[in-house]
Amino acid sequence: MVAEVPSLPETVGTQAFADRRRTADRIFRGALLFNGALTIFWLVSAVTGRSSAFFPEYRVTVGSIAQVLSGVLFFYVIWGFAWYGIKTLLLSYFVGFSAEDRRQAFSSRMSGPYEVEALVQRYSERRIRIADMVGRRGRFITLASAALFYLYATIKTEPTDNFATLFLGQNLFDGILTNWIFLSFFYSNGRLAAAFYGPQSRVMDGVLARANCVLITSLWAAFKFIMLPIGTGLATVYSREEFAVVFALIWGGYLVTDTLAEVGGSLFGKQRIRVWGIGDVNRKSVGGLVTGLTGALVFCIGMVVSYGLPAPWIGLAIAVALSSSVFELLSPRGTDDFTMATSNALICLGFGVYFR
Repeated sequence: MVAEVPSLPETVGTQAFADRRRTADRIFRGALLFNGALTIFWLVSAVTGRSSAFFPEYRVTVGSIAQVLSGVLFFYVIWGFAWYGIKTLLLSYFVGFSAEDRRQAFSSRMSGPYEVEALVQRYSERRIRIADMVGRRGRFITLASAALFYLYATIKTEPTDNFATLFLGQNLFDGILTNWIFLSFFYSNGRLAAAFYGPQSRVMDGVLARANCVLITSLWAAFKFIMLPIGTGLATVYSREEFAVVFALIWGGYLVTDTLAEVGGSLFGKQRIRVWGIGDVNRKSVGGLVTGLTGALVFCIGMVVSYGLPAPWIGLAIAVALSSSVFELLSPRGTDDFTMATSNALICLGFGVYFR
């Protein structure tokens, strides 16, 4: 066993491992309860066929279930194995990980102490972070960008009053099923678990890597429900012609900020800003902050200008970009997707109320 180094807080010794394992177990149990409640809600909606505030016309069909299952097969299994392979190659040839270190990196890391500090003493921390970033963002950004563009194009061509919660009903079963799969593989060390978790579980998150992933997916499901009252308000203060740009500011602003902050922080930033969060090593960088903010400003202002909207909208774009960057930096790691998207939606709602 690697000896503990008490002066290094990021070293996972026996006691530190036990503490972090307990944290991971708590997050797992919380996600289990949350997804169980969602499952019951979905079953009641599916069996009774009753309308609700969330799903006024929700119907479950064999075709819709088959569509979700095929999506899970492609996006989480086939696509997951593809990026599992890419990250394996990066860890092997770019970082220099041994076969044993690669095996541990793709395991649950909850069977015994996982020494992040020992790894960064043997390998380049920057290269590990880059491999983490490529696997995580490469797998996610292609799917997220395609989904964002599809939703944006749909709202632009066929605007509806429920634009902020569009496809919530269709996504519920998808989200529930995906969460159950992630939860079922939470403690697993097999290849299929590695395909689901491997690309997005950062090496630098150590024992808490999978807990970080589960927290993100659970909070994202919660955000969809929070968006119902916010979305209702947005639909009353914006015209249908403005729905698409508001949608882009809320979701696009958060996605661009989050992605570029990690890309810039991994490639250029010096990880000196200590933050709290779900991970063994919780540090961010000025480089990541600047990269994320710059990208957000360009994207948000570009969206407003492309629609020819008046000057106050430029202020909205700047506010969304600044808010996304601040919450990306200050939110506990694992919660920033939720806080960024929620703050963007509330800022857009406040702007619409004030200027209407």
